[in-house]
Amino acid sequence: MREDQAVAGAQVTFWTYRRRDNLVGYLFVAPALLGSLAFVLIPLVLVGWYSLNEWNVLGGTFEFIGAENYQQLLNDEKLRSALVATAWFAVGLVVLNLSLALLLAVLLNQKLRGTTLFRTLFFSPVLVSLVAWTLVWQLMLQPEGSVNGLLGFFGIDGPNWLRGESTAMISVIVVQVIKNVGLNMVLFLAALQGVPAPLYEAAKIDGAGAWTRFRRITIPLISPTILLTSIITIVGSLQVFAQIAVLTQGGPGTSTTVLIYYLYQQAFQFHHFGYGATISVLLFVIVAALTLVQWRMRRKWVLHES
Repeated sequence: MREDQAVAGAQVTFWTYRRRDNLVGYLFVAPALLGSLAFVLIPLVLVGWYSLNEWNVLGGTFEFIGAENYQQLLNDEKLRSALVATAWFAVGLVVLNLSLALLLAVLLNQKLRGTTLFRTLFFSPVLVSLVAWTLVWQLMLQPEGSVNGLLGFFGIDGPNWLRGESTAMISVIVVQVIKNVGLNMVLFLAALQGVPAPLYEAAKIDGAGAWTRFRRITIPLISPTILLTSIITIVGSLQVFAQIAVLTQGGPGTSTTVLIYYLYQQAFQFHHFGYGATISVLLFVIVAALTLVQWRMRRKWVLHES
């Protein structure tokens, strides 16, 4: 009898309120942790392992070659071209997207009629399927497409947008900017609506002009949102694939062959899966480094982060 009471007492003591509460918390976060483990951590480890091997799926061979893929990475001239194309695309996308999104947010933050309609119009492309959006723009940018038809109405002879080395990259950037500028616009708009109106009124009384108020009040107070949108946009610019695959297939030549499309070519067109994994490791390092640099630099320009 005493032994049964001792066992029951030990069970009661073990399942304390704090432990039950902790168990409930662990059960709630378990799906997210398992998802991260299955779809993030394990694939990262496998990619690192594959990059040390030569994997021929068609031949059914899997051979450990050590650092040979990384040595090939250093001597690959086409990879350097892909890095240059990636840099051009990222710079063009980030500059145009952020500046246009901020401009639209400032304009749509005014108390004017029709702003709700324009907010909906600018945000609606974000909701459209990426492939459908890109296919429509592929038709519009053809030599006989609607873009050149509109230019012809004004007496302008439009180029072959997707096959000209000087216009292909610009076309891809513009298509991507129009597709996603609404998302950053909404984020900037929410940040602008959180700026206290009395600050602007006090600045006006002190004689500050519109540009001074924007530079001294608006930019500092929305700087956390600028940091967020810049990180999202830069990471997204390094992961562009569907637009390149549908619009230009990396051409003309290699002018629009960005890093992730070059990875796709090596792994799934040429079946060099080991070397493709090596390129993906490089892409991961670049994304992580750029994100870390931005996060460290936030202390110099983001409000309340110094």
